[in-house]
Amino acid sequence: MSVSYSVLQRFDPACGDKWKNFIAWSRLTQLREVISMDRQLCPTVFRDLTDEDWHHYVPIDFYTLFNDLDYVLNKVVGDDRVNVLALMQNPTEEEFRSFIDPRFVFRGFDLVELAMGISALVNCGGVFVKAFSHTDLSECGLLTDYAQAFNVQKLLRAEYPDEHHADCDLWAIWQMRRRAG
Repeated sequence: MSVSYSVLQRFDPACGDKWKNFIAWSRLTQLREVISMDRQLCPTVFRDLTDEDWHHYVPIDFYTLFNDLDYVLNKVVGDDRVNVLALMQNPTEEEFRSFIDPRFVFRGFDLVELAMGISALVNCGGVFVKAFSHTDLSECGLLTDYAQAFNVQKLLRAEYPDEHHADCDLWAIWQMRRRAG
């Protein structure tokens, strides 16, 4: 499993009323920021791909992912309202543990539904109580333990077989500590 990179818009208290309304709706009062592959909450900063982008593009579902970190960093120099993320889709525990890059800090695992890119953890209104509780989530809205995240993924599918938001990929997410610029 290789690592892909993406740049997503930050979703945190600096987003003003949008953030306040989200916290009131979700009741995730422990959050300091949402770091997620959720396409609604944290959309990509790459709108229209250029011809050069396609040389570095990783075709996974509807995400804008790249295989070259330097290329990505050159595209977002100086933008502080973004998160540069290193990502693995459905990694084994061994694959997850194999990624070591001192420029990144591990933030956790997201469970993102396959059809629309919605995070079952932070953007489904707490409907999956048979699989996890709000208190299981970190201050970034993620699960931090691989075994727990893998188990929640299985529980979502088993307990909610007719709910499309429960059919999820597991994403390991690392956030860049600092960027050259």
